[in-house]
Amino acid sequence: MARILITAGPTRAAIDDVRFLTNASSGRMALGLVKAARAAGHDVVVVSGPVAVAYPAGVEVVPVTTTAEMLAACLERLPRVDGVIAAAAPCDFEPVAHVPGKIPRRGTTLLLRLKPTVDVIATVARRARGNQWMVAFALEPGADPRRALEKITTKRCDLIVVNDLSAVDAAKTAVTVYDRSHARVGDTSGTKTAVSRWLIRLIEKRLMTHM
Repeated sequence: MARILITAGPTRAAIDDVRFLTNASSGRMALGLVKAARAAGHDVVVVSGPVAVAYPAGVEVVPVTTTAEMLAACLERLPRVDGVIAAAAPCDFEPVAHVPGKIPRRGTTLLLRLKPTVDVIATVARRARGNQWMVAFALEPGADPRRALEKITTKRCDLIVVNDLSAVDAAKTAVTVYDRSHARVGDTSGTKTAVSRWLIRLIEKRLMTHM
């Protein structure tokens, strides 16, 4: 059986000491994956941003807040896992400067300058050993695979799971999975619990046969 690192939930990018940028990721997809992986007999460690879901007992949970913290936690645990499922939705941008205290409301327009955050899965994949596998998620409008297929190359993933924006903070989802050759290897829809079980079986078949 495998030891799997799963990233979960959103991250936050501080604007000042009380405000932050984030997104509506609920962590439900990652929770489904954690439960499905555990039910299949795998060992799981979760690096999770702020979520309301409760992970099962017996699972190592590493809470993080920022994208940089998520990356650091993943890199620290990477040498001790067989593969990574990047189900988190880390912030892609953060303010150029954090303002100490609280920005006062003045009744005028507030302009924020943003810069890209570090790419968690791409950085983790660059540090991975040759026998470690990587699975990423790509949330795209209309589940359009074009940008996702670019990501599978730039992020050096073995599989990429494409879903639509409607999956955010929802109980159900629909996914299509592509491999490194850009071949469509499967698709399914249903509750995130059911889709998670399907994904774990697919990952086992495609990426764990050598274990």
